[in-house]
Amino acid sequence: MEHVTSTDGTRIAIRETGSGDAVVIVNGAFSTARDAEGLAAALAERGFRAVTYDRRSRGDSGDERGASPVDPVREVEDLTAVVDAAGVNVAVLGHSSGAVLALFAASRGVPVRHLFLSEPPFHFGDGDPAADLVDRLQSAVDEGRGADAVTLFQREAVGLPDEVIEQIRQSPLFEALVSLAQSTVYDATLTRDVSTPTPGMVGIGIPVTILCGEQTFPFLSEAARRLSEAMPAAELVVMPESVMHRLDADAAARVTADRLR
Repeated sequence: MEHVTSTDGTRIAIRETGSGDAVVIVNGAFSTARDAEGLAAALAERGFRAVTYDRRSRGDSGDERGASPVDPVREVEDLTAVVDAAGVNVAVLGHSSGAVLALFAASRGVPVRHLFLSEPPFHFGDGDPAADLVDRLQSAVDEGRGADAVTLFQREAVGLPDEVIEQIRQSPLFEALVSLAQSTVYDATLTRDVSTPTPGMVGIGIPVTILCGEQTFPFLSEAARRLSEAMPAAELVVMPESVMHRLDADAAARVTADRLR
C-alpha cells in the first residue's frame, strides 16, 4: 500500500496488482479497495496493472475536508492524484457511484484512455432522493450516529426495504459499514449533483463502455439504457454473469481486456 496526496492534503491509499498498462478501479458505496481485490486479480491475469484505492474517508485514506462544504470536486481531485500516480495510458473502471464519479472526473479533464462504467445510478431527475438527505446524513455523522447514517442512506438513497436494512443492521458486518458513514454523505452529494449527466459528461471525447448485469435492479438497467442513448458513441454491454448489482470480476476483466488490446 502506498499513498498519494490530493489537492486539499488528503492522503489517498492506493494498491497495485500486476504489471502493464494501468486500470484504475473506482468502487461504489460502502466499498473499500479491498472489495476490488478479485477484480484487480482478474485484470492482472490478463496483463494489466490494476490500481485500487480507498476513496476519501474510507479504509486507509484520510479526509481533510475540515469545515468546507462537501463538494464532489474533492473526489475528482482524489481520482486525479490516483490517475497521475498510475502513469500514462490509464483506463478507469468505475462501479455504481464510482462509475458516476469516473464519468464526472473525465468530463473535468482527468486524463483517461477508456472509461468502463458499471451500472451508474443516474436518476435522470426521476425519483431522486429528498433534497435534504445530504444534510440529514451529515448531521447524523456529526452527532456520532454513524449507524443511523448508514441505515438512512440504505433506505432513502439505495431504496432497500426495511426488513433487509434490519437484517444488515443485525449482521456482524454492520460495524464495518458504520466506519464508512461519512462516505455516505459524499456518495449522496455526488449522485444528487449529477442525477442527470451534464452535457460535458455525455460529450466526452474518449471511448466509453457501459456495463450492465442481465439480472439487476430495473432502475439500474434503465439508467444504463438512458445513458447509452445520451452517449451514441458509447457501447452498452449486458453481462449475464453480473447479478443484482454485483459486478462479476472475470466477466468485467474480459470485457475490459478485449477493448484495451
